[in-house]
Amino acid sequence: MRLSVFRKGEVGRSIGMIWLVLLLLLLSQGNGNGGVEASDYLIGLGSYDITGPAADVNMMGYANMEQIVSGVHFRLRARTFIAAEPQGKRVVFVNLDACMASQIVTIKVLERLKARYGNLYTEQNVAISGIHTHAGPGGYLQYVVYLVTSLGFVRQSFDALVNGIEQSIIQAHENLRPGSIFVNKGELVDAGVNRSPSAYLNNPAEERGKYKYDTDKEMTLLKFVDDEWGPVGSFNWFATHGTSMSRTNSLISGDNKGAAARFMEDWFDQKNTEPANFNPSKVHELPRRVSNIIPIVSGKHHELLELASSFQSSSGRPVTRLMSVARRVRSALRLADKPKFVSAFCQSNCGDVSPNVLGAFCIDTGLPCDFNHSTCGGKNELCYGRGPGYPDEFESTRIIGDRQFKKAVELFDKATEQVKGKIDYRHTYVDFSKLEVTVPKEGGGTETVKTCAAAMGFAFAAGTTDGPGAFDFKQGDDQGNAFWKLVRNLLKTPGAEQKKCQHPKPILLDTGEMKVPYDWAPTILPVQILRIGQLVILSVPGEFTTMAGRRLRDAVKTVLTSGATKEFGSNIHVVLAGLTNTYSQYITTFEEYQIQRYEGASTLYGPHTLSAYIQQFKTLASALLTGQTLQAGPQPPDLLDRQISLLTPVVMDATPLGSRFGDLITDVPQSSTFKRGDLVSVAFRSACPRNDLMTEGTFALVEILQGKDTWVPAYDDDDFCLRFIWSRPSKLSTRSKATIEWRIPESTTSGVYRIKHFGAAKSLFGSVKHFEGSSSAFVVA
Repeated sequence: MRLSVFRKGEVGRSIGMIWLVLLLLLLSQGNGNGGVEASDYLIGLGSYDITGPAADVNMMGYANMEQIVSGVHFRLRARTFIAAEPQGKRVVFVNLDACMASQIVTIKVLERLKARYGNLYTEQNVAISGIHTHAGPGGYLQYVVYLVTSLGFVRQSFDALVNGIEQSIIQAHENLRPGSIFVNKGELVDAGVNRSPSAYLNNPAEERGKYKYDTDKEMTLLKFVDDEWGPVGSFNWFATHGTSMSRTNSLISGDNKGAAARFMEDWFDQKNTEPANFNPSKVHELPRRVSNIIPIVSGKHHELLELASSFQSSSGRPVTRLMSVARRVRSALRLADKPKFVSAFCQSNCGDVSPNVLGAFCIDTGLPCDFNHSTCGGKNELCYGRGPGYPDEFESTRIIGDRQFKKAVELFDKATEQVKGKIDYRHTYVDFSKLEVTVPKEGGGTETVKTCAAAMGFAFAAGTTDGPGAFDFKQGDDQGNAFWKLVRNLLKTPGAEQKKCQHPKPILLDTGEMKVPYDWAPTILPVQILRIGQLVILSVPGEFTTMAGRRLRDAVKTVLTSGATKEFGSNIHVVLAGLTNTYSQYITTFEEYQIQRYEGASTLYGPHTLSAYIQQFKTLASALLTGQTLQAGPQPPDLLDRQISLLTPVVMDATPLGSRFGDLITDVPQSSTFKRGDLVSVAFRSACPRNDLMTEGTFALVEILQGKDTWVPAYDDDDFCLRFIWSRPSKLSTRSKATIEWRIPESTTSGVYRIKHFGAAKSLFGSVKHFEGSSSAFVVA
């Protein structure tokens, strides 16, 4: 009897164990991530600060000599993913909050990776891409034409990028763990418009008829899921220019794509700390993670005021450099045992796509600009595009960033198609100045044409509706004028063969043939394909227009899907990663080139540039299918040792007699209370931000009082709502001030707050000492 009972119990336990095993097996297959199967890849993500000098340096993008950095809107980052076969190949993709990739930056990053990892990461499998913000410090490219407005090479800008890219790749490498990748795509219609529609309309009507829009509206997103930790990141590609911030802005900013990345990383953090309270419609106003651990302050308003009154402003005092890093919001709360979520919003074929979606208008009359030339009464400098937050460029940046972010969240949450298949890559260098290209011939057959030495047309100087140029240049100019040709000839007179090759572009700068003091423009360019299963990334070193990008993608897709191996089917995803590995300006279609708007005038290698790219990428795609190894091609030059810099160094910083660095100049009013949406502004005696970039640190900080005497970081340089503005009374003055402005988000926790400033001052003898200052406390009710 007892024996039978024991056996029945044993059988029951056995059945229970069987069900438990089955349940565990089911859970291991699903892993709570929407049907994840056993992982085929190792995945790793990383992110690191690449914010360059926040003072004195010209911004890269608009070529506006007067656009000099004077503070930080929010910091710039390099975000990296690595996807690897456990026992096979791997690829690295780095997305930069920078205007574009740089050949010399890429060269030096690869040198560091070789020293650290041997041949694991090379030019073959590493792609470094820029989001095309026009609000970052310049001076980090190696060719003369891109260094004129920055007064030559800026070593601090260059070092910040090289160091940050390397560190982000190191993080991603060290985070490599088994995981899965999912892909999804969807339509985003209100984040970009075509800024050169007259050129687009010159494309064949039959071709245009294949598409609903005159810009690409599709976003393609990758979702990275760690086998143990679940989702750890996402990268997406979508075409729109980083020109929500205007040519007069002077604060460092990642523009709309950098903002979208910050919103999504904060959204994921919020979602995983307070899922019940998540509201995607207010994601741009999300409190920082620290706010989630601060209880809502209870009690009456006068009690908060009494508490705030006990914390008066403090005089500036010396601190260590690590204080700025330690007080950062996100670094202070990073979980050491779990990968942090990394989200990147990458650039695509944005050449003719503007985020200023309300259209282009004349600032004198308010009327629409001329359709063909984007002029107002014949003048291009009066024609400006308007963003959705017009006239507030910060609001336009937020809105366009928010629209991309919300689409990315939708794609992220609904991503179910798993990326499967081999990882592979192909890369080669090509001399684009004299490439023979086979193109279709009118009437049938083919003919061989050539690309040209680089040259820029007159319409280049006209700029665009995102940032018009000066003088009497205008878009759509296929003639030029006698005066500017005379000026051009003082630098370099283009020969008859070059003029014929570039026709109908009237040459303003014959950059490909200008070699003093060193090369003015690139000649040798990298072309690269990365494959992760059914996803194919085309790394292009420039800005393709909408139709140019469509043609390139279609050509590569045709090669890959028509291969005898049938490795690729209808589920292939081909994305174009613009501004990658180096920069060579624009690529239009042959038809758009004839119109000679800004993009055509900036297509360096002549009317057959796109055909040359298509030819080269078809070769890469064929090699990818057949397993063929390609020749490395001619190596691009390393011009680092030949760089010239005319930017004057920081000599010293000083304060008025009797005051110290970090002292308040303007404090908040005593016993003050602010509401959500209000602007809080304070000013400190400061020093030049070039003394220390505060990498992975912060110049500005908002703290909230926890309990009676503990200050906790709430907002810093990484936050959209906080601005660090630096100024000096005159260019040669040793005195300066830092104004910190905080626009209080609607989601801010009620409580007692204060604002702090971190800086570094240089003495006459060259030593640099760090300091901090604090405002008086105030109440947010």
